Amino acid sequence: MAQDLSQKFGGLTLNQKIDMLEDKIDELKQIILGLYPQGSNKNIYTSSGEGSKLRSTCCKLFRKSVTSVLWPKLFEVSCVVVLLNKECCSYIAMQCTSEMQLRYYDLLEKRNKLPVWLQKEEFLKQFKDNQILILFGESGCGKSSQVPQFVLEAVNLENQCTRKNYMIACTQPSKLKAMSVSRRVADEMNVTIGEEVGFSICFEECSSSRTVLKYLTDDMLLSEALTDPLLERYKVIILDEAQERTLATDVLSGYMKEVLKTRSDLKLVVITAVREAEKLQGYFFGASLMKVPGRLHPVEIFYTKEPESDYLEAAIRTVLQIHACEPPGDILLFLTGKKEIEDACRQIAKEVGDLGDTVGPLNVVPLYSTLPSLIQQKVFLPAPLPSTEVGPAGRKVVVSTNIAVNLLTMDGIVYVIDPGFDKPKFIYNPRVRVEISLRYPISKASAEERSKCAGKSQPGKCFRLYTEKSFHNDLQPHTYPEIIRSNLAKTVLTLKRLGVYDPIHFDFIDHPAPEAIMRALEVLNYLGALDDDGELTKLGKIMSEFPLDPQMAKMLVMSPEYNCSNEILSISAMLLVPNCFVRPREAQNAADEAKDRFGHIDGDHLTLLNVYHAYKKNNEDESWCNENFVNHRALESADNIRQQLAHIMVAHLDSEGHYSTVEDNQIVHLHPSHCLDHKPEWVIYNKYVFTTKNFIRTVTDVRGEWLVDIAPHYYDVVNLPQCEARRVLVKLGARVR
Repeated sequence: MAQDLSQKFGGLTLNQKIDMLEDKIDELKQIILGLYPQGSNKNIYTSSGEGSKLRSTCCKLFRKSVTSVLWPKLFEVSCVVVLLNKECCSYIAMQCTSEMQLRYYDLLEKRNKLPVWLQKEEFLKQFKDNQILILFGESGCGKSSQVPQFVLEAVNLENQCTRKNYMIACTQPSKLKAMSVSRRVADEMNVTIGEEVGFSICFEECSSSRTVLKYLTDDMLLSEALTDPLLERYKVIILDEAQERTLATDVLSGYMKEVLKTRSDLKLVVITAVREAEKLQGYFFGASLMKVPGRLHPVEIFYTKEPESDYLEAAIRTVLQIHACEPPGDILLFLTGKKEIEDACRQIAKEVGDLGDTVGPLNVVPLYSTLPSLIQQKVFLPAPLPSTEVGPAGRKVVVSTNIAVNLLTMDGIVYVIDPGFDKPKFIYNPRVRVEISLRYPISKASAEERSKCAGKSQPGKCFRLYTEKSFHNDLQPHTYPEIIRSNLAKTVLTLKRLGVYDPIHFDFIDHPAPEAIMRALEVLNYLGALDDDGELTKLGKIMSEFPLDPQMAKMLVMSPEYNCSNEILSISAMLLVPNCFVRPREAQNAADEAKDRFGHIDGDHLTLLNVYHAYKKNNEDESWCNENFVNHRALESADNIRQQLAHIMVAHLDSEGHYSTVEDNQIVHLHPSHCLDHKPEWVIYNKYVFTTKNFIRTVTDVRGEWLVDIAPHYYDVVNLPQCEARRVLVKLGARVR
């Protein structure tokens, strides 16, 4: 027994874990006795509702003192005697240790079968001999999870005290990928997430002084470079999924080239897809290339005979056909955005319900970037069991945006449905400063990546809802990188903070249009982040430290001068999170009435402030949120990231009843979701987007005098086009003076 208790569990001995449990025993007893006053001999199982309630209570109670792995495992391993004691705790801890050991060896067996594992020795040799190494291979070969562990082995950590000097960073293009891969690697290394292996995403840090391998989004590593220009805390930087060509990855690539010239002890590993390998080799000084050959399983491709008139209806029909007719295996359906995904999920669930017992249970799981991380993790849960012992098998269908392409392998995905469309977050037009949000056909490269999602765990099938002729003749070869289609104001500000004097001639992999950079420089100058010589100002330096658009950063920095910091913080946080208003189809009228109760006569921004204040006044109660048709998770997120800001621009109502942007005189329309009951002369707005026409979203009534009083440099009439708004501002300026 003593030997068993000395085994390590999450970096602590079992005795230490038990001591932690004992510290909470009295609290647990009170909770349990409150739940179960009938006696102390009752056993609680995870299958019961009471067991779930107790498990939830215990997880909350112990979340700061016991690893997140322990309590879920605790209730899965055995029933729990109601009145816990040291003997029971010892038994539970030992059972959990046994479970983790079994999982470790199970994962090790799976790792040994990955294609990248067969290349381990070659990788270690190449890594030793080169400062820069470019590794490329097909999706599903294990690059994201295994290569960082190979690097850890190669670095040969000396001892725990000096580990912080040898930290390894592995960047990811999305928050979900960073979290999911880090958790998988922690399991494979049999350590606790947040200890030896951690992750860092925007406004969420899960690492410690013991962390030696950190997964983080590419923008977070850029943020670290602002305070640590040579990234001296890291021994190795791994740029994973470089083929995604996110804005932050492209900037990081150029910046790393300069850092490597200064730091000969720093190594760089770039992990990419086959299509980008040679291009990146040329970009990184002719670096050494290493290929991971082979894919795990073949994928059979199917095309439609004729173009589909309604791809959404065809996609839902295909899901149902697969569920009814194909052998067991989960389904991955690609759609373009949140609304489309949620509509499809409801329709699929309804259609499957209508089929009754003729098909097995189907678990429909949505996945998109603004979904809370806890809900996103549901994509990794197994498919449901058959309803009866002899009933048809259950399936899981994940309905996702393109975010699923580079996600950690979702075990069980066998079928992929690809309608052939995507909706990039925004395509920015610097000439008129509008962000265009439209649905576009995907590229051939994107279609190939989607199909490979079906063959990561077993042979699969991909159903493309377009013709083979369309694939060959209509689709572009590659997806344009983000830097070609993004607003570069934040990027230019970051480059200035990193010491890049001339962003136009920065060593980008693909150079953006000079006009886009000039527009960014112009905006930064108007905001006071850059002076007239293009140098970073003191204000600009402060603004660059926020992971926000420059306009939002300045709003936060300047709000104390107007005694409105608290309000600005709250409004900004509410603007960042997904729409907080819930409007279920079965209760649309009640939801609209609830929204009206929060409405403010001056518009949407103050309406959001009312919602936030009411949420806090009601003690963040989830039941209150449900009763008032507001999203509890969105408000919870807003409360956690309250320091974020929103991009505010200005528009003016002309004599013909149209709104036009002051800076560019573009005709725009109030989005139908606004809560104004009148048409004010001036409004500020959060987003200017083009969908079916030019819309401004999240608007608030303001006075024109405020513009020339607060921001006279930006609203200098000399710089404005001839329009009615300019003439009004001239009069207002004279009145203010």
